[in-house]
Amino acid sequence: MEHCGWCNLSEEDKRFQVYEGTFWSVFLSDEQDYIGRCILVLKRHCGSLPELTDAEWQELRMLICRLETCLKTVLGATLCNWSCLMNSFYKESEPDPHLHIHVRPRYDQPVTVNGNTYTDRAFGHHYAVKESGAIPADDREAVFTRLKEWLNR
Repeated sequence: MEHCGWCNLSEEDKRFQVYEGTFWSVFLSDEQDYIGRCILVLKRHCGSLPELTDAEWQELRMLICRLETCLKTVLGATLCNWSCLMNSFYKESEPDPHLHIHVRPRYDQPVTVNGNTYTDRAFGHHYAVKESGAIPADDREAVFTRLKEWLNR
């Protein structure tokens, strides 16, 4: 836990936090390979889904429903891909995984942010791992603001 990046987030790391619940925080991902991509992070150090408490599961379910509705309403997502992949932690000599879940919104129509159009070229297929996630800073800020306002209303 002492060296866990999720347990030791700086204020700068928290800059793109769109929602904070009792047990979970939601962040707009640095990588916007899929516009609106977010990460749900458990607020306590925990290594796997089976270790969640009933209350953590309950809040996670609520967040999944709420965030998916938000992404569909605010950005026009057609569906969302959810993944809990802990592989990167096991590249370390002493793995210390921290539970987090990625959501990648998928779009059958282009998404426009600040006049820039983003197209999900692989819609209907598995998401691409090596897609470029770079979008202009003002577009990322606009997506962040839209999601945060909707989730915190």
